[in-house]
Amino acid sequence: MPKRSVVTDPVLLGLVAVGVLLVPWFLYNGDQRTASWAIQTGIDAANTYFTFRTATHPAMTPAGRRFWWAAVIACAGCLVGDGYQTVLLLIDPAMTTVSGFQTALVVGGMTIVVGAMLRHPLGGAGRQRLRLWFDATTVLTGVAVFLWYFVLATDLSGRQSADRWAAAATAVVMLLITFGLIKLILSGTAPFTRSAGIAAAVGVSGTAFAAPVTLGLIGDPGPGGSIVVQLLPCVLASAAFRLQQLQVWRLTETPTGEMGSRSSRLPYLAVIATQILLVVSLRDDDVDLRVWGVAIGAVVITALVLGRQVAALRDNERLLTEIDGQAERFRALVQNTSDLTLVVDREGIVGYASPAALRVLGVPDVELVGTSLYARTHPSDRAVVADLEKRLAASPGAGISTQVRWQHADGSYRWLDVVTTDLGHNPNVGGVVLNARDATEARALHDELHRQATHDALTGLANRVLLHRRLSATVERVSMLLIDLDGFKEINDRHGHHTGDEVLKEVARRLTGLLGTGELAARLGGDEFAVLLPGTDATAAGRLAERIAAVVGEPMPIGGSLLSVGASVGVSEGEPGDGDGLLREADAAMYRRKRERKERHARALGQGAVQPAGT
Repeated sequence: MPKRSVVTDPVLLGLVAVGVLLVPWFLYNGDQRTASWAIQTGIDAANTYFTFRTATHPAMTPAGRRFWWAAVIACAGCLVGDGYQTVLLLIDPAMTTVSGFQTALVVGGMTIVVGAMLRHPLGGAGRQRLRLWFDATTVLTGVAVFLWYFVLATDLSGRQSADRWAAAATAVVMLLITFGLIKLILSGTAPFTRSAGIAAAVGVSGTAFAAPVTLGLIGDPGPGGSIVVQLLPCVLASAAFRLQQLQVWRLTETPTGEMGSRSSRLPYLAVIATQILLVVSLRDDDVDLRVWGVAIGAVVITALVLGRQVAALRDNERLLTEIDGQAERFRALVQNTSDLTLVVDREGIVGYASPAALRVLGVPDVELVGTSLYARTHPSDRAVVADLEKRLAASPGAGISTQVRWQHADGSYRWLDVVTTDLGHNPNVGGVVLNARDATEARALHDELHRQATHDALTGLANRVLLHRRLSATVERVSMLLIDLDGFKEINDRHGHHTGDEVLKEVARRLTGLLGTGELAARLGGDEFAVLLPGTDATAAGRLAERIAAVVGEPMPIGGSLLSVGASVGVSEGEPGDGDGLLREADAAMYRRKRERKERHARALGQGAVQPAGT
């Protein structure tokens, strides 16, 4: 059924109209028993339809469906019984007794509802369920005391014995149903909404007790008034069934298994009302059976409330003991853990710091409280913090991991693994919780492993892997230099590999000193180097190649000797996506330069010049 406004529902409005019109109709026409039974039969038919639609609604839980099918059977039994009584009155309008068949069907159907209520799951466990039974019994006892007082005040001497037995049986069953409704309302697991349950409880109890209560309060209302008093609770119960049919979708939105705090006020209201009734009943000097009944009820209801309070006090004592133990465990864990726990507000001001602040940041926790965490964050990590704030806003209550640097008391920055959870919605926390662990050593190891994976171990220059990564990340046109050292093998053979390593380190230092921002020098292996020049054309790259050859060729003071090597530099230009092609082209250019150097060297030797290499 689609959601429909209760205020504008035509069926509910029709039931209200029926209830309003019943009053003048029967007060004016007097004793219209046949009409009243016919109206009751129509109400039973409507109730059967309402409960059937609720029982078959897809939003109903299995336990709720069992309850409402019992209500369907009860309403159908009332429909048949009241319809049978209507037929009897149509045949014999002068009949004044209620058929035993009608009573049996009504009482039998209501008994089925009582059984369904007792079987319905209550939620909670142990003493929580015990308190529920105390509350429900207290409220029911208060209702029973009022019924005792006012029912005994009525004059039933004009009724036949069979009618009194029928009324008594109906009253007992209705009282049990009222108890079941109260129990389910208090439990929080009721298969109906609170408003529908309260309306049904008033209507069901009123069908059995409205007439005698009215007689005790205002005296005999007359034949028409008696019919009105009997029918109005039936109309209210029918309106409750219709209201539940309209609100059945709310059962999927209301959490079950939790006992509502507002419902716990009902037992205290029952105690107050019973005490007031006891005072009122003692106004007369004649202490009769009615007054004794109220007094006994007051004693019973007081004992029930005391029993509930004793159970609650024991629960509170046990809860306080558990809380003290948990608090002690929490203090022990917080004081001895190496992890730092902080609670900060939206502006980053520390509201709580665990004792680990001294071990992690070198600041006592009391001094850290009230300071700004943003001011302690490394400037390069402010963007990380801003991104973290966005992620927290998108996922409130979720733990988000990140890594930032916070300043230590000695002025250095420590890397910390931080799990951040926004618990600002929790009134017991009221801020953002950060659990931080010192990750400085782990971060240093990570950075070293990353450096080793992308840099040459001997010279510290980039390796081939990092060179290709930079090529892949570049979007502009690039130039590539490929450098091969001339005479390096002779140095290795004459002075040893250790000296050769020192020569490679010096070449790496000289290369790095010649490069600008964004340019990258890499060692490809052996005595072969490469230089990546983003955004540089071949002409400018050629000029840099000449400078490199000149600087690398200058003598190197190594091991007490001056050693010299030459540098053959090949230049290529192209798109960064063709990294291997650029290297091949630069390699070919480099070998051309090497041949040219050798040819010039040979011609110089032929002319008698002496140019020793590698010395």
